[in-house]
Amino acid sequence: MNKRLSKRPLGQLLGKFFKYLACGIITVILAIALTNCTTQTTSPLRIGTNLWTGYEILYLARHLGYYNEKSIKLVDYPSGTEEVRAYRNGEIEGAGLSIDQALVLAATQENIKIISIVDVSHGGDVILAKPEFADIKALKGKRVGVESTALGAFFLGRALEKNGMSVKDIQLVSLELTEHERAYKEGKIDAVVTFGPARIKLLAAGAKSLFDSSQIPGEIVDIIAVSTEAIANHHDSIQALITGQFRALDYFQKNPQDAATRMAKRTQVTPEQILNAFKGLRLPNLQENQKLLDQSDPTLVNGMKKLVQIMVEKKLLPKTIDPVSILDDSFTKNVKL
Repeated sequence: MNKRLSKRPLGQLLGKFFKYLACGIITVILAIALTNCTTQTTSPLRIGTNLWTGYEILYLARHLGYYNEKSIKLVDYPSGTEEVRAYRNGEIEGAGLSIDQALVLAATQENIKIISIVDVSHGGDVILAKPEFADIKALKGKRVGVESTALGAFFLGRALEKNGMSVKDIQLVSLELTEHERAYKEGKIDAVVTFGPARIKLLAAGAKSLFDSSQIPGEIVDIIAVSTEAIANHHDSIQALITGQFRALDYFQKNPQDAATRMAKRTQVTPEQILNAFKGLRLPNLQENQKLLDQSDPTLVNGMKKLVQIMVEKKLLPKTIDPVSILDDSFTKNVKL
């Protein structure tokens, strides 16, 4: 009797011990899982942008509530140069970039993928000059302001080349985008390579357009690129980013006036000026994006190959890159509007 009584408490104790042990293991597993989840949710996907008109579609998506700001954070930079620096320093996981900037990054670090096309510039990039200058050739020996970027050098170089000139024929003045309007109005430059709100405001102030991107069709493309690490760690947020982009584009095309009013508040120009700025862009829709990124339409890849060749020749790119290697069509394929 005493032996049977002595065994029962021992069995109960062992049962309780294993029960507590199992609960402890489950608690640890849940704690680890929750920690991992917390890392995902408390560390948003950071996407850099600059004052290029095409990227306003992303801000429209945010304004319309398509983005959860806890998982997607848009970071505004004064220029594409600052975006590239921030990307290299790990301050952002991705960015809205001109395709030449993406190529420069790809040439120096192999962790970047182009996941969507925002726009093709068709007049949005311009060379504006004082009204007295009749054409590009009239700028010989004059001061031309330009950003110190591959895009600035490429665009200016193409304009000069088409007019039988080179950079040796002008005086280059390095200017950040935020300095364009003031430098022009203060007479520090005779012409400027510019875009976005600066373009809008300078045209309103009487500047004359001497050259624009419609004269080199398909050569200036703006994209969204992210790191391969971001694809691994923020996959769902990236998908939400791209889905929001095309939902906002659809909204803009169906409700242009309302969309322009929303975007104008951020850019500090009028809705009419915003709509006019978009006239200088072609905005590939979701179906076009899918075809361009999966190369069933070879236009993008062929254009990139041409651009790589030009950039290598002009020493704007340290080595040749295969454009196909940096395209990722998985996110546009999974967009559901």
